[in-house]
Amino acid sequence: MMNRKIKEAILKFIIYLSGAVSVAILLFIVGFIFKNGIGLINFSYLTSGNNSVTQYVVINSNNKEYTNPDDLTEGSMFVEKYGIAISNSGEKEISFIVDYVDKDSPFRDAKNISDSPYGVKVRDEIKKINTTNTKDISLDEAVSLLNSEDSLKLRLTRPGGGIYPMLISTLMLIGLSLLIAVPIGVFAAIYLVEYAKEGKFLRIIRFATESLAGIPSIVYGLFGMIFFVKLLSFGQSIVSGSLTLSIILLPTIIRTTEESLKTVPPSYKEGSFALGANRLQTLWKVIMPNALSGILVAVILSIGRIVGESAALLFTAGTFAKVPKGFFDSGASLTVRAYMEVKEYANIEMASGIGIILLIIVFVLNMLAKLITRKLKRGEN
Repeated sequence: MMNRKIKEAILKFIIYLSGAVSVAILLFIVGFIFKNGIGLINFSYLTSGNNSVTQYVVINSNNKEYTNPDDLTEGSMFVEKYGIAISNSGEKEISFIVDYVDKDSPFRDAKNISDSPYGVKVRDEIKKINTTNTKDISLDEAVSLLNSEDSLKLRLTRPGGGIYPMLISTLMLIGLSLLIAVPIGVFAAIYLVEYAKEGKFLRIIRFATESLAGIPSIVYGLFGMIFFVKLLSFGQSIVSGSLTLSIILLPTIIRTTEESLKTVPPSYKEGSFALGANRLQTLWKVIMPNALSGILVAVILSIGRIVGESAALLFTAGTFAKVPKGFFDSGASLTVRAYMEVKEYANIEMASGIGIILLIIVFVLNMLAKLITRKLKRGEN
């Protein structure tokens, strides 16, 4: 009896220890990422490009006097004529950083040399004021110069370090991948559950589905590079990446949809047939509406897989941090850019910032999947 109690105590200790170790590892990883990347997370980080951009912008005074705000940072000087505040960058090649822009300032209505709107933002750097290089003048002289001119032509540099291009690329990959994979996966699941008969062909389909789920994503990337990028001449593009991701997603969509279709009570089908509906009508008006929650879970899980994928996209979608002009243009996803930041630049801070965004996305998707699953179970009861 004593030996049994000791064994149970040891087993319980091992179980608790394993759980504690798992939680500790998770907290360590999340804590490491947040510690290194939380300083970057702000609105500018989400809306600015990864690389700095230099533009010449033209600004005309509106002959309005602006009031000096009370909350200017130390070392910042206010330009009354244009309603902005600037400070010294403190770098070797001196430039002036825009610290504040009044909501009515003409700087917000600036246009570049192509006559396209290019409003000046906080953190933009002024490198040249008309014909005067900022490295040749002091901050006081720059403020006096800005206050004395009715029309300005500025050489403006917008610093990078943001993830906006990768967000757009990731959203495009998600949209196109789901557009391709969801119809194929759902119809395949319908065939397997509602139409396929037990036999060799059905076993082949199930074996293929299970095999697809077990193949490493790097193999998908190599296939996508050879077939979509090279053979079909799509090049490294959103299309190539999405087609590759679609193949990766099929097992998840098929399996989850299958399970959802199987949860529909047989009495629903029998009742539909008894009322005179044929098989197709029963499928679309009875079975599919009741399985919709499970299909939505499959879609959400697929989005999570797309967001977290990197190996397959390295060879197919590209690694350049730019906003794709179309689906046949290349663009780096969030995970690919995080990999490049660490590999090429050893920029742990930037990669950790991307990691925080990915964690938030995955957390939200998991919460949505759980809510839908609970709703589905509640509906069954």
